[in-house]
Amino acid sequence: MASINPFQVRFHHVSLSVANLDAQQRWYQDALGFTNVIEQFELPQPPVRTAVLQASNGVRVELIEREGSTRPEIFTDPLDTARGQGYGHWALEVDNLDDAFMRLTRTGAQPVWPPADAVQPGARFAYVKDPEGNLIELIQPPPG
Repeated sequence: MASINPFQVRFHHVSLSVANLDAQQRWYQDALGFTNVIEQFELPQPPVRTAVLQASNGVRVELIEREGSTRPEIFTDPLDTARGQGYGHWALEVDNLDDAFMRLTRTGAQPVWPPADAVQPGARFAYVKDPEGNLIELIQPPPG
């Protein structure tokens, strides 16, 4: 039986809960090029501040700071996130994996998994954590 897709889906944004909105916003702008602030929002109760940042290619990230939020678990390995259910990481495609990995770790990202060959022949991947510990996969697709 053929499935019927009643609507088209497109990626809109990923959302990250952060402890320090200002610091994380600066890092995502400086390190990853999410320089366009397309939305900001603030609520007095519960105390929440948000910023939606966009890169020049249209990819968006929403950073949400809620007073008193905590990180339930610290992951030391990308596979640690699979112990629980839900989102484990978000992935960004890069042209030069080695360059991206070096640049991000120089700007405050924590190296988690160094550049390595991916399952797809010719592709490569690596993992870093942003300065607050959010896991990011970097993927370099195969040539051509």
